[in-house]
Order: sequence, then C-alpha cells, then structure tokens
Amino acid sequence: MSHGGFSTLFHKEVLRFWKVASQTVAAPVLTALLYLLIFSHVLEDHVRVHGVTYTAFLIPGLVMMAVLQNAFANSSSSLIQSRVTGNIVFVLLPPISYLEFFVAYVLASVVRGFVVGTGVLLATCWFAPLALVEPWWIVVFALMGGAILGSLGVIAGIWADKFDELAAFQNFLIMPLTFLSGVFYSINSLPPFWQQVSRWNPVFYMIDGFRHGFFGVSDESPWLSLAVVGACLALLTVFTLNLLKSGYKLRA
Repeated sequence: MSHGGFSTLFHKEVLRFWKVASQTVAAPVLTALLYLLIFSHVLEDHVRVHGVTYTAFLIPGLVMMAVLQNAFANSSSSLIQSRVTGNIVFVLLPPISYLEFFVAYVLASVVRGFVVGTGVLLATCWFAPLALVEPWWIVVFALMGGAILGSLGVIAGIWADKFDELAAFQNFLIMPLTFLSGVFYSINSLPPFWQQVSRWNPVFYMIDGFRHGFFGVSDESPWLSLAVVGACLALLTVFTLNLLKSGYKLRA
C-alpha cells in the first residue's frame, strides 16, 4: 500500500464532508435532537427500559443511528457523485490499489460517523444522566458499525447509476434496518415473533452492543453482538474488496 495515495484520498474524503459541515454534521445533529425532544416528551413518564429513564435509554440509540446513517451517506454519496459527474477517473487513474481505495473511503466514513455521533451525544447528554459503565464497548461498536455502513455505502455508490437508485437503496434497506433495530425501544417489549425477526437484523446488534457500553445491560450479550457484527464486517469487507478488484462499473 502506497501511503501517499491512501492518505491523499482519505484526506480528500474527510475534507469533502467537512467543507459543508452545516449539511453533513449540523443537520443530522439537529434531526437527532428533534427525535429526542419529541419521543422523550411523549414517553418519558410512561416508559422505563433496563432500569433507566426512557430519555437516557434513547440517547445512545440516537447517537449510534447517527453514526451508522452518516457513515453510509459519506461513502455512497461521494462515489455516486464522482461517477455521475465523471470525475471518478481522477481517482482511478493514479496508481492507487483497490485496498487503498476501500480503506480510504471506509475510514473517512467512520470519521464522519464519529464526528456526527459525538455532536449528537454532546447535544443530547444534557437531557438525562448517562453513565459510561464499559466505554470500550462504545468505541468498538461505533468503529465496527461505522465500517460496516461505510462498506455498504461503497457497494451502493458503485451499484447505483443514478441518484434515485441510491435513494432507493437507502430508503428500502438502510432506513428500515436502522429504525427497526431497537433505537427507540427494547426488542423485549415486542411480541415473540417480532423479537425473533429483530434478531435477524444485524443493526440491532450494533445498537444493542453500543448501548451496553453506557448502562452495562442490554437485550443480548455484548459478546454475541460482537460476534455477529464482526462476522458481518468480515463478510462485507471481503465482498467489497472483490467488487473493487473486479472493477465492476468502475473500470468498464
């Protein structure tokens, strides 16, 4: 791996979202804050989950949801814009390996996810006391979750030929997976059938493991969540690297 090619591409991708931080960082933070204000106002006095107030339970879910959605948005939007405008050629012409390409896009996605997630946490932590019982789980699941959604963003950005195809990928896959992952509720409150359905959603394990780092309790063991998330990351990494190596829709 030539570090010059990787670092240049990585720097470009980070600079790309940071230049429009009002859209890529501030707007998602505001959206998460609105979710918190609306849901906590309605349910705070009626719901307690894992022995904590509903607001406290909701905050880690909103933080992780912001990490995941923005990690996906970073790599997918960058690639589709580059392909539609034709400037993807300036990334492909230099001697940058497919591994460098992959790591730069995914790592930049993780950075954006972390920046937005940190912003959401700082904006919402004033509304309820939060503990950091096992903070290493927070870091591990945020890193792995951001990498998974960043990889999915690379796949979507390569697969989609138009912006509406990318929007369909996000609206019909990414949004349902994140919203139905236990961000706003514990899956133990669901009927048995839907509990089992939720356990087939890999995003549930990302959210649940991340939340475990704050409270030390969760719907599933964090080690099981780590195994599921780790397996998903490994499979997606292999698939995406093979996709890039084949030059699918990039070196046609």
